[in-house]
Amino acid sequence: MSFKLSQSKSAEKKPFSCTVCKKAFRYRRDLNQHMRIHTGEKQHSCSVCERHFSQSGSLKTHMRVHTGEKAHICSVCKKAFSQNTHLKRHMRVHTGEKAHSCSIRKKAFSQSGRLKEHMKVHTGEKAHSCSVRKKAFSLSGNLKKHMVFHTGEKPHICSVCKKAFSQSRSLKAHMRVHTGEKPHICSVCKKAFSQSGRLKEHMKVHTGEKPHICSVCKKAFSQSGNLKEHMRGHTGEKPHICSVCKKAFSQSGNLKEHMRVHTGEKPHICSVCKKAFSQSRSLKAHMRVHTGEKPHI
Repeated sequence: MSFKLSQSKSAEKKPFSCTVCKKAFRYRRDLNQHMRIHTGEKQHSCSVCERHFSQSGSLKTHMRVHTGEKAHICSVCKKAFSQNTHLKRHMRVHTGEKAHSCSIRKKAFSQSGRLKEHMKVHTGEKAHSCSVRKKAFSLSGNLKKHMVFHTGEKPHICSVCKKAFSQSRSLKAHMRVHTGEKPHICSVCKKAFSQSGRLKEHMKVHTGEKPHICSVCKKAFSQSGNLKEHMRGHTGEKPHICSVCKKAFSQSGNLKEHMRVHTGEKPHICSVCKKAFSQSRSLKAHMRVHTGEKPHI
């Protein structure tokens, strides 16, 4: 008997029920407002952008976009948001919650928009196009990184030498110059390199590949740097200058060998009489004393 009474009282409190979803309301005006969700009626219009809303509360929340009011504040970092849904989404940064999962790779994201963006990698959709080269990208972030090549912007700066880079991965690779880290190791001779490109270039020494050909004498080189040095023999360019006597050289190796004249270093030693020389060519000329070879005149 008491149960029936309490059920009756409950019905009296919310006598107006939605015929669609059965949700109950105390006042008819609340039911009328609720029904607009089902009918699609949107009688509340934004005076700024003419957007329509079914409920006055939704319009009130929307107006904060125009007024700049940010009533919803994060309790952790105090960042403010105009809408509660934005705050709720932001809180996942602190909680680490990743409710949106990729059905293909099982990769999870904290925001639905991030998942939607990620899915383009699998679908092949490339909606973000470069306005300069018409190159297309599946992710907006990749387009943003690409555009740096056209703008010349270099926001990633080395904290040690202040050299600037357009992309973060380029800075990361550069930092190995300072740290000495060499994670890329040759599988043949075990020589280590700080950058993958350097290892790729080095591997040509083992494969015998010589794709860099001199346009003047057709001599081929395995590495682009060697071709560049070689070309100076044709152009006469001598960028490597001795800091002591100002003598100039076309190749860095020649300058290094020349510096021994000033330092007195003699690393080239005769295997017969143990006499030492600062330059390899001097040792080669000396060896004729022992071999009896006569130089070509």
